[in-house]
Amino acid sequence: MSTPPRILILTASVGAGHIRAAEAVELALKQLAPEAVVRNVDLMTCATAAFRQVYAKSYLDLVSKAPHLLGFFYDLTDKAPSAKRVSDRFRLMVERANLTKLNPILAEPWDIVVNTHFLPAEIIARLRRKKKWAVRASGKPVPQYTVVTDFDAHGLWVNDPTDHYFVATEEAAISLGRWGVAREIVTITGIPIHPVFAQAKDAKGCREKHGLSQDRPVVLLLAGGFGVGPIEQLFEAVLEVERPVHVAVVCGRNEALKKALAKVKLPARHKATVLGFTRDMDELMAAADIVVSKPGGLTTSEILARGAAMAIVNPIPGQESRNSDFLLENGAAIKINSAAVLPYKLGQLLGEVTGGRLVALRKNAGALGHPRAAFDVAAAVLRSALSGSR
Repeated sequence: MSTPPRILILTASVGAGHIRAAEAVELALKQLAPEAVVRNVDLMTCATAAFRQVYAKSYLDLVSKAPHLLGFFYDLTDKAPSAKRVSDRFRLMVERANLTKLNPILAEPWDIVVNTHFLPAEIIARLRRKKKWAVRASGKPVPQYTVVTDFDAHGLWVNDPTDHYFVATEEAAISLGRWGVAREIVTITGIPIHPVFAQAKDAKGCREKHGLSQDRPVVLLLAGGFGVGPIEQLFEAVLEVERPVHVAVVCGRNEALKKALAKVKLPARHKATVLGFTRDMDELMAAADIVVSKPGGLTTSEILARGAAMAIVNPIPGQESRNSDFLLENGAAIKINSAAVLPYKLGQLLGEVTGGRLVALRKNAGALGHPRAAFDVAAAVLRSALSGSR
């Protein structure tokens, strides 16, 4: 009997999207090949406390307190890493010193490594350049595949050698190409999302299950996994919409936000459901007429997979502003620049629940969706792993 393939998934909990993409690939792999040995590792669990504080927490602080500064650094660093550049050599040195707990994991006999963050890809690429990376029985290095988790590809995703890239769009493939990545090693799969999004869900049934109204539009307001941003202000703005709606708010892990929203007095014409962290996002999106959210790569991909209309709010300068551009250019979203105009713009759409622009937005979103992206990535990974098994 052949040996089951051994697959290592590496990610980093810098924002929630990278983690969710890794989980999606892991679940798809286990469905396609239950016998496979799959290990999913968050690099932040292998890092020193100081590194986690700087790398992960500082990112969240910038998102919530200084997003434009984050956008500045995003643009500044949008170039392929180079071992000859002093700043990149210094970064690699810091990473090696603070991620030593990763070394024994990398030393295990893997058949392939899948990255959903550029940090592990950079580490493995360096090991391969130094001839310190494991090889297969064929004498070739154990390959690494990288999954880009936004709709465009930033230069930091490019780490040579990488054997294959999975991206969301043709634009992302072109972006990788400008840094020298050959088109034949790039596959457009969409961003991997939880396999449950590949299952059709009935809107009426989902509304009934979650206590949402059948007789009025449902507006789903998302605060992200960490519940950051001016969600209370946006919630109150939705309540100013003239047409009666049922607004469902997902506060993520922010319990203080959930308690605050539960105390907001509702106008008599509206209904509201305030939720904390949930694993039923696919059903809530299936139930919604409009989803109001930041355009993070994973959340946006989930919305598109459900064919829901999206109202973009507060995109982070950098990756989310590029995601926003993609959605707007393809007619899959509207953009709301301030809470002050939200009632007007949302009201316009909700006046057209059975026709007009809202229907077009939903149709365009569905056309852009890749509900089986995780399975497409997993299938390619398994083919590589099995073709070069030890």
